[in-house]
Amino acid sequence: QVQLVESGGGLVQAGGSLRLSCAASRTIFSFNVMTWHRQAPGKQRDLVATITSGGNTNYADSVKGRFTISRDSAKNTVYLQMNNLKPEDTADYYCKAEDRWGTYWGKGTLVTVPS
Repeated sequence: QVQLVESGGGLVQAGGSLRLSCAASRTIFSFNVMTWHRQAPGKQRDLVATITSGGNTNYADSVKGRFTISRDSAKNTVYLQMNNLKPEDTADYYCKAEDRWGTYWGKGTLVTVPS
């Protein structure tokens, strides 16, 4: 059973920064891809950032230049560094991992950026 645990969310003023963490219960190199998603109240869950097993990254247009996805294999953890946060970044942020056997989600961490 794969477990993903997000942390690092909180309340931050516009223009501030947060770093989210996603700790996996096994080596992150066992996953083909790991992604961060977010879901604002009343809206669908959207893809924010992707990192493949080979280290390739990709971002939603809305966060390009502000968010960075990275990983620490020794800690089995993927990060999402979020800079210059805006009120529209307010959402629950979820980590997802995929391998040949399935797709796994964490329970999320809330980020709030007051307007």
